[in-house]
Amino acid sequence: MQVNKISRNSTNFTGVLTNKTVLKTLEKVSEHGTSFSAGTALVMSLTTRPFAILKTPNVEKENKQYAVANSIGSGLIKFAMVEAIALPIENAVKKIDKNPEKYLKKASIKSFQPSSKPLTSSKSYKLATQTLKLGAGLLTAIPKSILTIAFIPIIMDKLFDLKIVKHKESSPKNTSSAAKDKNIPFTGALSETIPKGIAKVLDWEVFRNFAAKHQNNDKNIAKHMTAATDILLTSSFAYLTNRSSQIKEERKKALIYNNVISTGITLTGGYAVDRVIKKHTQTFIEKFSKLNKNDPKLHKYIEGINIVRPALIFAAIYYGFLPMISTYLAERIDKQITKNK
Repeated sequence: MQVNKISRNSTNFTGVLTNKTVLKTLEKVSEHGTSFSAGTALVMSLTTRPFAILKTPNVEKENKQYAVANSIGSGLIKFAMVEAIALPIENAVKKIDKNPEKYLKKASIKSFQPSSKPLTSSKSYKLATQTLKLGAGLLTAIPKSILTIAFIPIIMDKLFDLKIVKHKESSPKNTSSAAKDKNIPFTGALSETIPKGIAKVLDWEVFRNFAAKHQNNDKNIAKHMTAATDILLTSSFAYLTNRSSQIKEERKKALIYNNVISTGITLTGGYAVDRVIKKHTQTFIEKFSKLNKNDPKLHKYIEGINIVRPALIFAAIYYGFLPMISTYLAERIDKQITKNK
């Protein structure tokens, strides 16, 4: 009976690993890794993190409200900005994947893939394209911080009915008239401009050499790019919050400390957890590869797994486990520093 039970469970697990829906999802994640990470962050920044922050004991109500507004604003803006930049890049890379001869130089294709195998199975090519796709998050980090800070007072007003001081608004007349006077044509030319631009980067010898040198680190690229983006986001947010005239002076430090603590613990904990489960993930990938060895898209499924792993780990820590700790510590540190002045 026990043997039959184990056998049945093993068969069910094998069925999951070869399930068409699962494989299609992993393929989509590999093609839209930045979108997946941003989507995961959006869902948790609107639900899990605000709930945890509001449940934090012994923290002033307004500090919690600012933290919630930051979570909601950053989640919405990150998703919108990443999608605006990431989707065109991801779609451009997909075009190059399907027809590399059209966009890349022969020397570049040979450099990425010396054998007769498909270009998309090349480790150096995968690392290069994944770096470009995930780089969208890094590119939008500072603009995202600027917009998040601008949105915080609006969210505070709408969600918690805390009115903000209205600033002088610049007249939109020139912008609107300029928009009316200009008839911007949207043609198919733009759809080719981005793939050609991406191809130029892939044709760049320095970038190809970088990809070749680090090709065996393709499993870690998503993790490192996420960390770099978070560090830039937090640094720019702290700097801009401190200079903002739209956030109450007595609430700035707690908001900054909350972000710094959250990012610091998330990255430290995320790397530690990822290191622990990495061996298990490798064993899982080996089994997964054997079951799907004849599937021509196997390399995409594995790429998807390597994106899902760090995205879920960092999201679980930052949005799930950490908010109560960071919100509580931020206020304690702020009060202690203020007291010692």
